[in-house]
Amino acid sequence: MSVTLLAGSATASVALAASEPAPAPAAASTLPAAGAPAAPDAAPVQNLIVGYKSSATEASSNKAAADDAAAKGKKAGKKAKFDRRLGTGAALVNLGGSVAPAAAADVMAQFRADPDVAYVEADSRAYAMATPNDTEYGKQWDLFEPTGGMNVPAAWDKTTGSGVTVAVIDTGYVAHSDVAPNIVAGYDFISDAAGARDGNGRDNDPADAGDWSAAGECGTGSSASGSSWHGTHVAGTIAAATNNAKGVAGIAYNAKIQPVRVLGKCGGTTSDIVDAITWASGGTVAGIPANATPAKVINMSLGGSGACTSSYQNAINAAVARGTTVVVAAGNSNADAAGFSPASCNNVVSVAATNRTGDRSFYSNYGSRVDVSAPGGETRRATDTPGTVTTPENGILSTLNNGATTPGSEIYKPYQGTSMAAPHIAGLAALVVAAKPSLTPAQVESAIKANARPLPGTCTGGCGTGIADAAATITAVTSAPAPGFENGTNVNILDNTTVESPITVSGVAGNAPAALKVNVNIVHTYIGDLKVDLVAPDGSVYNLHNRAGGGTANINQQYTVNASSEVANGTWKLRVNDNAGGDTGFIDFWSLGF
Repeated sequence: MSVTLLAGSATASVALAASEPAPAPAAASTLPAAGAPAAPDAAPVQNLIVGYKSSATEASSNKAAADDAAAKGKKAGKKAKFDRRLGTGAALVNLGGSVAPAAAADVMAQFRADPDVAYVEADSRAYAMATPNDTEYGKQWDLFEPTGGMNVPAAWDKTTGSGVTVAVIDTGYVAHSDVAPNIVAGYDFISDAAGARDGNGRDNDPADAGDWSAAGECGTGSSASGSSWHGTHVAGTIAAATNNAKGVAGIAYNAKIQPVRVLGKCGGTTSDIVDAITWASGGTVAGIPANATPAKVINMSLGGSGACTSSYQNAINAAVARGTTVVVAAGNSNADAAGFSPASCNNVVSVAATNRTGDRSFYSNYGSRVDVSAPGGETRRATDTPGTVTTPENGILSTLNNGATTPGSEIYKPYQGTSMAAPHIAGLAALVVAAKPSLTPAQVESAIKANARPLPGTCTGGCGTGIADAAATITAVTSAPAPGFENGTNVNILDNTTVESPITVSGVAGNAPAALKVNVNIVHTYIGDLKVDLVAPDGSVYNLHNRAGGGTANINQQYTVNASSEVANGTWKLRVNDNAGGDTGFIDFWSLGF
């Protein structure tokens, strides 16, 4: 299984993390995860995704886009044909079959040379971030144990997710009686009939037909793999039926699951995934019926190597703008999440995995792009032989199927992976939205991050704000006595520059409080470079952080400011001054609590 990204004429062939971590990268490529099919050295390219500038005729005219694709293909001596318009507005360009990366690069060079083209990228593949394990039944320590669990039961007296739809963008759904009561209509977005294994392309049936593959089927050197039923495992963690005298409990057990199928044989393509994000969040995708029950939360336990692409970012930004919280797995390569997509995208909640003792799971990605952690389990120890299952009781138990290729009988099995951690946060997001529907995605993310608890174990590399705590989060959003205002739009902090992020406060009588709460989350690799100030509407400056902390990474802190002399209403700003070179970052989010 591989994702191939092109940068000019260079190729980067990488394997997607499954339930085992991949070795560290060597030059432009990483090796496949142990137990996962190997990636070809240079995987072929079938489609390109072309984003035109809004001023270009090709941005709105399919005929113009088709003419442009044909002309650029001819100029490169290759075939290039407009296929369809993606939900983001980008054009999908077919290269007439699978072509070598170098041939695709020739066509991409023609697009890059056009000033009307905002971006062009290969239509790469993403894969499920966990694989099945032949394990025994285990308890759901991840929900209730005080050390490594997420303190979920204590939140259920306030919210169980009623009225919220969570889209699981994954392998689809294989029938399971413990999830069936909470399933709503979804969609199959896999364009390729062979990859879908259901005899056709896109349709309104998101049933998981199996994602198994034979040796060599997913690239030169790839090994055989069985069906994972990955989407059903994820769905059970989020919203398995509860209090029904069998099986497992879902975190948001009264929420609805919308299966959105994008992963089949050999993974799934970016073009299918971005259309799925668009549709699931209530956006329009050409040729696809409107989503009757748009999701307020999206879970994507999938990903590929490489930094966030324009295609992913555009789709995510639009989903968040529609009011949908997007949760993604950080990845299972024991590497910096900044090198993986969509884990490195802005406007997502990127989730690392922790184990039963509260340490970062040995396979989990880490780094400044991680927002928060959640139980992902360890069905084996790091020192055990890859592919074995030695500690099934320490995995994440959920709904599954026993079919090796096609569907068999429903079962329960524990898996490990950031694929298992992400749905814990998606389930918590559903609880938050159900408890307080007025919250924006940025406020949902802020609530989860601000109320996480420190890891009781260790995390080398950065695990966000800690292990999410469901009860603390729900208590905070349901008992907040005063209005809060927040800005969750990322603002880049470059070397030796000053940037500002505004919040407009309205509807608050009188002056600001003497104990104004200022929550600040800044991602930066060297906070000793930074001076951080709160600027009141009249221009008064309150210093929060002044070049302290040396080489410590990231600021995630609540400050208390005596702002009683300031009128509350107006535009407040968080001003960040970078005073040195060599380290950069961004304002992730900040809030004011009146």
